[in-house]
Amino acid sequence: MTPANTLRAMLARDELITMPCCFDALSAKLIQQQGFGLTFMSGFSTAAARIGAPDLGLMSYGEVLDQARNITDAISIPVIADGDTGYGNAMNVKRTVKGFAKAGCAAIMIEDQVAPKRCGHTKGKEVVGRDEAFDRIRAAVDAREEGADILILARTDARHEHGLGEAIDRAAKFAELGADILFVEAPRSVEEMRTICRDLPGPKMANILEGGETPDLSPDDLREIGFQIAAYPLS
Repeated sequence: MTPANTLRAMLARDELITMPCCFDALSAKLIQQQGFGLTFMSGFSTAAARIGAPDLGLMSYGEVLDQARNITDAISIPVIADGDTGYGNAMNVKRTVKGFAKAGCAAIMIEDQVAPKRCGHTKGKEVVGRDEAFDRIRAAVDAREEGADILILARTDARHEHGLGEAIDRAAKFAELGADILFVEAPRSVEEMRTICRDLPGPKMANILEGGETPDLSPDDLREIGFQIAAYPLS
């Protein structure tokens, strides 16, 4: 099966996928060797490893795509890529999605932060308006529908500026537009995590960052709450 179809089959099992994140080909190989079935190319870690800088949107589309190719060439398990804001307007988003699909990624994450973005667990985050956020996901889904064999992981950072209600409303619209996986970044309590899983359809991802704003729950707890993917960008 293609990487995208492999990921679709994993999500269809309705189980929690524990997903350590990689930043280069070697870290990805180590994750596969330990028996994990899925990895994520963390923008946070890739920026640190590739350019020795924080995750502030400093890497270009070409640099991130090159890193993704190195990773997919090295392993056989599916890879989710961090596509940040899509690197421009809706046309750029479509190009980004198609490029990562050609590189062999199973899914790509597109988010609603203002460009240049920053790590989801740092201060000073801002998100674009609803219309622009929806246009990004609509463009990503269009690229998939036009033949890009890739899943769309739609992320919102609206919780930080506008509260959980706005974040859930945005994520619900992302699902309506055709996103395959939803990611509400940085909920601040277990109750908020439960609300996300209760109120939103389809597979949801949790980001477990040590020292971050989201409670560092066990995989069993995350599964019970209703998440299907648990990402570990630093562990």
